[in-house]
Amino acid sequence: MRAALTYGRGLLLSVLAFLVILAVVPLALAEGPAAPLHGLAPLPNDQEVPHPLLPPGSFSPDEGPSDVIFPAQHITLRFNHARHLTKEMGLTCRTCHGKAYGSASAQDVLLPKGSTCDTCHSTDHDDLKAVKPGTDANGQCAYCHLGYKATDGNAVAALEMPRANLVFDHKSHVDRNIGCAQCHGPVEQLELATRDQLPRMRGCFHCHEMPDSASRGTAKSACDTCHFKGDSKGGPTRIKTMFASGTLEPPRWLHNAEHTPDFIDRHKLVAADDSTFCANCHTEDFCTDCHDGRVRPRSIHPNDYLNMHPVEARMEPQKCQSCHREQSFCLDCHLRVGVAESSPTNSKDSARFHPAKSIWSDPPMKPGSHGFEAERNLNACVSCHTERDCVNCHGALGVGGGFDPHKNGFLGGCATQMRRNPRPCFVCHEPSDPHLSQCR
Repeated sequence: MRAALTYGRGLLLSVLAFLVILAVVPLALAEGPAAPLHGLAPLPNDQEVPHPLLPPGSFSPDEGPSDVIFPAQHITLRFNHARHLTKEMGLTCRTCHGKAYGSASAQDVLLPKGSTCDTCHSTDHDDLKAVKPGTDANGQCAYCHLGYKATDGNAVAALEMPRANLVFDHKSHVDRNIGCAQCHGPVEQLELATRDQLPRMRGCFHCHEMPDSASRGTAKSACDTCHFKGDSKGGPTRIKTMFASGTLEPPRWLHNAEHTPDFIDRHKLVAADDSTFCANCHTEDFCTDCHDGRVRPRSIHPNDYLNMHPVEARMEPQKCQSCHREQSFCLDCHLRVGVAESSPTNSKDSARFHPAKSIWSDPPMKPGSHGFEAERNLNACVSCHTERDCVNCHGALGVGGGFDPHKNGFLGGCATQMRRNPRPCFVCHEPSDPHLSQCR
């Protein structure tokens, strides 16, 4: 009897414990993390795709494929590649993308039709205006088509996958036993395949830059092998660079030729290293228009260059003359602002560069005089004037008999100055001048 009571008490406790579990589990599930949403992103809950699952040639971190070559997509489908490409399902890439194995153009539509799904999902897509859903949950229209509403007349949101701006032959790659993963990465480990699984140019070079034709075939790494050819205009073939999705420019890793804001400083190194590479997109006129001065890029000179240009013009006039002509460009401006000797003095359109003569050169010296300005910043003077301009007045035979450039006590230190730099002395004195013997 005691044993029976013990057994009954234990059975009762077990039943009570089971009832408690039944009550607690739903609460735990309700309060726990939400179940992952599959087929809406490459990984559940839109996790970041790790670098090993991206196509070959991807960087880490990766910015995705070219926006110009592969325009933006709008995917309105829910699909799980990892669920379909399993041994249990027995499906392969060819099951849904069979057309890719015979496609010779990147403009071909390689996505599966709705009828491809009918076998497994019990749907009927024979008449796209009257699609018949399946009996199971995964056969309902809203299961795969995002935002579907039966009240909208069974219409589904349009799938936008613009054609690639690229020359590509799937069949030729298939014939060389190049698997899908070599261009698209391990899609079988992902769910929704987005444009991030499209090829990277750097990955293409893994084969196309190989010297052995047995590895790369007849498709060399020349630009026009994969890119659309533009208008050659009777000259060398050049690739098309302007598309509705943007302007095609080389990446930085390709000859260091990415057209970033600093490229105007770097382009001479790239062009000098391989000018034929630049000729894939640019004609010679594109270069000469700028270098011959017919086109003047605003970024050539800094914003304050108007104040700085006299110094550079005096130091390296040949550099300025590579774009500008002295008579047609420099002189016109200098005459207008009063920098040239022949500038009008009283014209309303003229703004004399120096202050009035009473301040600039007349004695006695006062603030603003050319003497003070020359001592303060001689570089500003020599940007326009030569030493001979000074001698015209300050030399012994200068205007009005000249101005003595030697200050009081000059003889006491002239030997040191002449030994250090005799050139200023020879501006006025001949080497045989007896006056120089006092300083030798």
